Amino acid sequence: MLKYGFALIAAPLALTASLPATAQQSPADDLSKVQAHLRAMTTMTANFSQTDRGGQLLTGKLLLKQPGKIRFQYQKDANLLIVGDGKALTLIDYDVNQVQRWPIGNSPLAALLNPERDLSKYGKVIPTRNPAVLSVEVRDPKRPEYGVITMVFTKKPGAPAGLSLDGWVSLDSKNNRTSIRLSNQKFGVPVANSSFNWTDPRRKSRAKR
Repeated sequence: MLKYGFALIAAPLALTASLPATAQQSPADDLSKVQAHLRAMTTMTANFSQTDRGGQLLTGKLLLKQPGKIRFQYQKDANLLIVGDGKALTLIDYDVNQVQRWPIGNSPLAALLNPERDLSKYGKVIPTRNPAVLSVEVRDPKRPEYGVITMVFTKKPGAPAGLSLDGWVSLDSKNNRTSIRLSNQKFGVPVANSSFNWTDPRRKSRAKR
């Protein structure tokens, strides 16, 4: 059974408190900024830390390439990998030789990995007490089983469309919550398509029989 990361892709980021906002632009303007950022962010690399509902912490390296490609390379002792190849998301647990795979569109991460998606139809701005921080919750009201993702951005000159993705929280239909925090973000750096390949552990398992 896959032990980690399921709510991360099957499914808000508590970087800022949801208190009344100070002077900010309109929610529509903020959504437009986030949309522009997602469309301008062709590639990104970052370090990440992941915390689940039970408080378990895992770390690793994140690679992203639009549209639809993402890789969560976890710390070695986790022995877990999550890869999006542009069409589907795959979870690979090398400890038990198990693989799960489903369309990106069935995941909250579609909000991040499909920059052409119209956020005005699915997203809403969550007020924060820091005017330099934008928080956007995305859910499909017609598909509650796809879960919810709340992305958090910091206004940063020089980043795509003036924003930097700081992380997100995903919440699946069973209320499994996973928080991702990013650091050392780098945008527009070379990321090879081969970065989103992975080794199927089931083949090695069959070969040993």
